[in-house]
Amino acid sequence: MTARRIAYQGEPGSNSHMVCKHHYPDWHTVPCASFEDVFAVVENGKAELAMIPIDNSIAGRVADIHHFLPTSDLHIIGEHFLRIQFNLMAPPGASLDTIKTVHSHVHALGQCRRIIREHGLVPVIAGDTAGAAREVAEADDPTQAAIAPPLAAEIYGLHILARDVEDEEHNTTRFVVLSPDFVQAPRGRGPVVTSFVFNVRNLPAALYKALGGFATNGINMTKLESYMVGGHFTATQFLAEVDGHPEDPGLKNALEELAFFTTGVKILGVYPADPARAN
Repeated sequence: MTARRIAYQGEPGSNSHMVCKHHYPDWHTVPCASFEDVFAVVENGKAELAMIPIDNSIAGRVADIHHFLPTSDLHIIGEHFLRIQFNLMAPPGASLDTIKTVHSHVHALGQCRRIIREHGLVPVIAGDTAGAAREVAEADDPTQAAIAPPLAAEIYGLHILARDVEDEEHNTTRFVVLSPDFVQAPRGRGPVVTSFVFNVRNLPAALYKALGGFATNGINMTKLESYMVGGHFTATQFLAEVDGHPEDPGLKNALEELAFFTTGVKILGVYPADPARAN
């Protein structure tokens, strides 16, 4: 049988690669250069699933994802939380005394400011944490180091100079699993998250009226993000997430009321809540 495939953005050794290996150990992983490529690979049938980061506890939402989700034909079928651990790594023979520059993704550099400052390193932005590790390994320069996940050091043969260099211990990224099939979590078998997008007219109190049903029906909304669509300042789209199943009476009523006050509601996914939500 052909191994099933799961796509992710980044290079081997990235956090996205790590979370794929952990939750889908028997699947073949498909690295992609961009998030757009990840969506295309699954939509074209070259992979069955995609794993993408959507939120980080320090950096906030992951850029561009909120633009791809509403317009794609993919659906959220699961979520996974990953405690982010970054290591400072360099070619064999390098040390904390020899390194001068540190390469990594802009978010990783921003999450590891302390060690960069303590050693007076010059940050160099790379497109990906694992890609930065690969480039440093290829350069084989004792003045260059990378900040990347532990797996990257193993893959690219780098020496770890310092472990767990992230500034905050709570640094966690939330990933969602995307599928071309709408697989809805069953009702009554544990906590469920419902993700959806909607548009409101540019009218006074439009958002207040649209969300009123969630308050009156006792629905806990865990995410609400807004962004412009189509380059227009008069049209706002919202990405929202709530606790509960659309078949629950309270959430069903709230969604019906939401539809009455909006120009469109699209359910992105109804999926099991990761146990980490309760921590």
